[in-house]
Amino acid sequence: MGEIGGHCVALAALDFRFIGGSMGSVVGEKVARTVELAASEDLPLVIVSASGGARMFEGIYSLMQLAKTSVALSRFNDMRRPYISVLTDPTFGGVTASFATAADVVIAEPGARVGFAGARVIEQTTKERLPEGFQTAEFQRAHGMVDRIVHRLALKGDLERALGFLS
Repeated sequence: MGEIGGHCVALAALDFRFIGGSMGSVVGEKVARTVELAASEDLPLVIVSASGGARMFEGIYSLMQLAKTSVALSRFNDMRRPYISVLTDPTFGGVTASFATAADVVIAEPGARVGFAGARVIEQTTKERLPEGFQTAEFQRAHGMVDRIVHRLALKGDLERALGFLS
C-alpha cells in the first residue's frame, strides 16, 4: 500500500532491471496478492509495468501467472474500484496480455514500446512488413489501446488527478 497525492492505493511495480521485469511464479503471486489487497481494503489499484513478458525458463508455472493475475483482476473489477496501469519502456508479452492492458485507465510513457511479441517475431511469422512505430505508445494511443501518454515527470500529478476523478 502507498499514497499518491493523499489517495491511499495498492501499488505494484515491475522493474526491467531485474531479469527483464519478467513475470514468473513469484511476480505473478505478488501482483495477484496486490490486487487482492486492493479488493480487501477497498483501494484503487495502480500497477507500473516494465517487462519483457513471461519468465519462460519457469515453463508452465510462468504461463499460469497470466491466468492467476487475470482472475484476480476480474474479481477486483466486479468491485467497481479503479485500476490504473502505467506502461513504461518496454512492456511486452504475458504482462501485456494479462494485466498491463486490462485497466480502467492505461497510461503510457512517451516512446514506450508496448506489445505482445516483438516486431521481428511478428514480421517473420506473418511475412509482412509492420507499420512504422507499430509498437510505440503513440501508435497504441492512436489505435485505442492506450488512454493517455504522460511523461514520467508529470506522472505523479496525472495519477493524482485520475485518482481524484475515479475514487
